[in-house]
Amino acid sequence: MCCDIFYVEDDAAISCAVQEFLGQSGYRVSNFGTITEAKEALLKVRPALVLVDWNMPDGNGRQLVSWIRSRWKELPVIFLTVRGDSKDIVCGFQNGADDYVVKPFEMDVLLSRIRAVLRRTGDVSKKYLSCGAISLDRERMAVFCGQEEIELSPSEYQLLLYLLQNKGKTLTRGKLLEEIWDSTGSYVNDNTLTVTMKRLREKLHQPQCLKTIRSVGYRMEDSE
Repeated sequence: MCCDIFYVEDDAAISCAVQEFLGQSGYRVSNFGTITEAKEALLKVRPALVLVDWNMPDGNGRQLVSWIRSRWKELPVIFLTVRGDSKDIVCGFQNGADDYVVKPFEMDVLLSRIRAVLRRTGDVSKKYLSCGAISLDRERMAVFCGQEEIELSPSEYQLLLYLLQNKGKTLTRGKLLEEIWDSTGSYVNDNTLTVTMKRLREKLHQPQCLKTIRSVGYRMEDSE
């Protein structure tokens, strides 16, 4: 199974070499030259694993790892850095890294480390769904809008989950009623969806990524 990996590294030569090598081993690697770019990408989609350099032009990898841990506790992270001092290594693990590889490194060693981490964690990317500032942890059944955890009713949660699972697709009102309510044998009318959607939007602070398709239904999509 092919896994997605994000590599946060400002040295294009190194990142391209890692991308090419891991690509030959069946991984899809996306490179990011700044922490800002990496954060923007992570808010849209979660990879199976993140590789992080310590020294970046707009911050340091330790801060990025702490930011990742505050949102996705199980998303595995490996430091790839020239900082090989024992204090730096300890600091890296204390901030949430799953492994720490010091440059220069052998590609085969990096590959082995990645495989070892993924054997322990599995591909956790599919447990997280998101759109805009909204994120959903399927394992914990927890919903967040930015840093704020949002308490939803069972029907509101199921509605949001189904919309996120079908992000980018327009879902008709009939389809949503069928999937969320009729599948449980509950008889509801069209107004049930309207009311549930209204409450969901209010709790999520009227998110722009949740769009109404007039006379058809709804669609969730990331803003450009």
